[in-house]
Amino acid sequence: MIISIDGPAGAGKSTIASRLARKLGYTNLESGAMYRALALKAIEWDVSFDDEHALRKLAEGARISLEPTIGGNRVLLDGKDVSTRIRDRDVTEAASRVSVHPAVREWMVARQQDMGKQGGVVMEGRDIGTKVFPNADLKVFLDADPVVREQRRLDQNKIKGPSAESTAAELRERDLRDRTRAVSPLAAAADAVIIDSTNLSEDEVLQKIEELVRKKIGSAT
Repeated sequence: MIISIDGPAGAGKSTIASRLARKLGYTNLESGAMYRALALKAIEWDVSFDDEHALRKLAEGARISLEPTIGGNRVLLDGKDVSTRIRDRDVTEAASRVSVHPAVREWMVARQQDMGKQGGVVMEGRDIGTKVFPNADLKVFLDADPVVREQRRLDQNKIKGPSAESTAAELRERDLRDRTRAVSPLAAAADAVIIDSTNLSEDEVLQKIEELVRKKIGSAT
């Protein structure tokens, strides 16, 4: 099967996708990690986040790969493990800006489709069910109250004090960019199952999606 999990930042997509993939014995493809890797290369090469042509050329020359491990994906950029670096705040902000460009998204979508074409994947992002795999066997849109998502992100990154408000503001700005960009805006696919995780634990969300998977497998046999 191909399973897509979309949703805004802080909804729990990455954790759920990773856990689900491990339980199913599938590959977990993080689209966000790929954009982050490109953003990191743009930082290192001093390429403007607003220069679409230069970013596309940078992408075409980059080697971005994901290696599944027990603890999650290792992200390799040109052969170097950047798994930790791409989670830093400057890369997170840069990835949101890099990902709005149509030429960049076109390259990424083609790469992601190639990586997942054999099936047996759980892919999470913001346009997987609508753009990358519109024919995915199961589509989930994972959402949560904005305040809850902000707090989750702060807890995840262990951010407290004065920097907490600026981080929350960046998350709101990123939400706006994702939902209003011209190409592949963040939106639930028409046939996606929407799960609100505001009042659900990780285990409860995972159980809901596992039940959906069982139903899909049952209906196909």
